[in-house]
Amino acid sequence: VQLVESGGGAVQAGGALRLTCAASKYTYTSNCLGWFRQAPGQAREGIATIYTGIGSTTYADSVKGRFTISRDKMNENTLYLQMNDLKVEDAATYYCAAKNGPCGSVSWRAADTYNHWGQGTQVTVS
Repeated sequence: VQLVESGGGAVQAGGALRLTCAASKYTYTSNCLGWFRQAPGQAREGIATIYTGIGSTTYADSVKGRFTISRDKMNENTLYLQMNDLKVEDAATYYCAAKNGPCGSVSWRAADTYNHWGQGTQVTVS
């Protein structure tokens, strides 16, 4: 599985961006797709996931109500992260990730449980 992110950039606080992750076709029918971010000197943080089996989503408290994870209705291998009301603390490199099976009630935020990663896209908020 190959994941390629795009859509990062520089915005002012209060602005919006939409990140896109293009994924090659999965072998398994049900997967967990997620977005993580990592700021300099900080650990990689899980911020949103979607379980393709039933479409359920999970969000970190820091982004709940502002960010939305979704899949393209026409191309299910395309993942989005709509980010609204961006804050300075949202600045980071954002990564798309995938693993087989459910996201897990706790493990959804554990980066080491994901076995596929994109190269990252930079988001700057000033």
